[in-house]
Amino acid sequence: MSDPQNETVLAYPFHVDSQNNLNTNNNNNLHQLPLLTVTLKFEEVVYKVKLEGKGGSCWGGGGGGNGGSWGATREKTILNGLSGVVFPGEILAMLGPSGSGKTTLLTALGGRLSGKLSGKITYNGHPFSGATKRRTGFVAQDDVLYPHLTVAETLLFTALLRLPSSLTADEKAEAVERVISELGLTRCRNSMIGGPLFRGISGGEKKRVSIGQEMLINPSLLLLDEPTSGLDSTTAMRILTTVKRLAAGGRTVVTTIHQPSSRLYHMFDKVVLLSEGSPIYYGSASTAMDYFSSIGFSTSITINPADLLLDLANGIAPDSKYANEGGENMEQEQKSVKEALISAYDKNIFSTLKAELCSLDANNFTNFAKDVSKRERRSREEWCTSWWYQFRVLLQRGLKERRYDAFNRLRIFQVISVATLGGLLWWHTPTSHIEDRIALLFFFSVFWGFYPLYNAVFTFPQERTMLIKERSSGMYRLSSYFLARTVGDLPLELALPTAFVFIIYFMGGLNPHPPTFLLSLLVVLYSVLVSQSLGLAFGAILMDVKQATTLASVTTLVFLIAGGYYIQQIPPFIVWLKYLSYSYYCYKLLLGVQYKNDDVYECGKGEFCRVVDFPAVKSVGLDRLWVDVCIMALMLVGYRLIAYLALHRVRLR
Repeated sequence: MSDPQNETVLAYPFHVDSQNNLNTNNNNNLHQLPLLTVTLKFEEVVYKVKLEGKGGSCWGGGGGGNGGSWGATREKTILNGLSGVVFPGEILAMLGPSGSGKTTLLTALGGRLSGKLSGKITYNGHPFSGATKRRTGFVAQDDVLYPHLTVAETLLFTALLRLPSSLTADEKAEAVERVISELGLTRCRNSMIGGPLFRGISGGEKKRVSIGQEMLINPSLLLLDEPTSGLDSTTAMRILTTVKRLAAGGRTVVTTIHQPSSRLYHMFDKVVLLSEGSPIYYGSASTAMDYFSSIGFSTSITINPADLLLDLANGIAPDSKYANEGGENMEQEQKSVKEALISAYDKNIFSTLKAELCSLDANNFTNFAKDVSKRERRSREEWCTSWWYQFRVLLQRGLKERRYDAFNRLRIFQVISVATLGGLLWWHTPTSHIEDRIALLFFFSVFWGFYPLYNAVFTFPQERTMLIKERSSGMYRLSSYFLARTVGDLPLELALPTAFVFIIYFMGGLNPHPPTFLLSLLVVLYSVLVSQSLGLAFGAILMDVKQATTLASVTTLVFLIAGGYYIQQIPPFIVWLKYLSYSYYCYKLLLGVQYKNDDVYECGKGEFCRVVDFPAVKSVGLDRLWVDVCIMALMLVGYRLIAYLALHRVRLR
């Protein structure tokens, strides 16, 4: 372990003492605690998942039984008896081919794996807890970042949400600047992250931003899933050098890695090699080659140790005659090599490892749960920031991120062009042309009943990965996120319908009196909110864009037909559909604003008829408008409550 005095502290403007504890200038602050070291120990970890059977011949009889019939289930073992220990200052690398269980084990070590997990995972001798969660940084393989935020904004919003409220905004901003400097992000600090539709920072810079987000909390335990995936060798070396420096400061680091170069391999302290979920090596990275040579798997050529290890994990011996061939001989050799390696592990490594794990005394660990008072422990289990603070920060972040999407030129052009074209088609419609005027009002209810719904359907499915990532790290409450997301959409979603009504209302020659116009605008905006609520509910329930849009299209078609304009006499056995359609209530309210019970129109030369007797008006009526307002209010609240409850079902992994 390197000298702790040389460590650059990332999270706060603190100094490091000679005992490798990160100290603050204010010892009375409960949240500004030292960097307490964590020893991670996992013993005989087994993880199984249930698979649905497809037929008798496919499953045979193995894998947990019940595999010989249609619809039966069997268990598949993903992790099979994995053990190890990682001390502060060490980097443990998990190697193995794709599907060997590396990410599953890392997820389990991070306390994020649900399901049938057995074995024992402890942190300083204690099980996973809220306090441990606050000390753990988890960097996923995919960089889940908001594309329209800059590097500095991304890290700043993370700091505001994840650092305790005991720190001021200036101290949090200073922590961000330290992370930017330490990770070499100064050059791109004001560049947008970027996404599929526009170019932003490079892949290596995105990975460093993801690492920086976790380093802001000054984690004692840092878990990284494939941190070098998709990067060139030079960038990968820079990432691992940064991780090595962080470990040297007293942090416990565990990483998965697929195919490291020899330079990267020699930066690891320990290695766990997996083959189909079973361990075939655990120990020092520098002695792995000697171990495999001692059990008969040596090579006469100079080779990257990682290449040899991955070949062995795939069941390919160094002197294999079938390495470049396929067929039955190759499969048999692979099976025998894997069985030999697993047997050698049980005989040569596991017994020694088990004795080492048993000798570790939990009382010797530096455990912050014992170093602080009961009151301090309770505070560490709670959220770092208040609900109102989370709401304000999330609202500000949402407005910054979606300002480009909500007011992009295409959406503005779409709405303005439809409003202008509609205004020209209904240009100054005479009061005697009541059919056209009523059709215009129904067009209002249809367009702004369906347009917001289709936009809202995408909201939660698109943010699903971000929501899982941030809630898994304990960043904020779901309620603060949900309310900030919905409130933040209001000015963005209501601006365009307001402009739409201003254009088409007067061009269409509707009632120009200010109170009538204002009420018509409010009814349209009311319908927008209800429609958006239904779209949010569809998206949150299904969490799949294709399924949600399909359901939305069927729903809008039904609401359109049953909206009270196309069909005035709906059969009694299906008339209830009309009362489920918010378009029906919006249409009725718009009619009630424009017309009164005693209004008349010229239905013939010199002949006047009552508006309320016109078929399209008579079918909905002009009475009990406040009841309709209340029904739409119930829809507004009910749909959003359904969306909120549906988000609670999203699994945090």
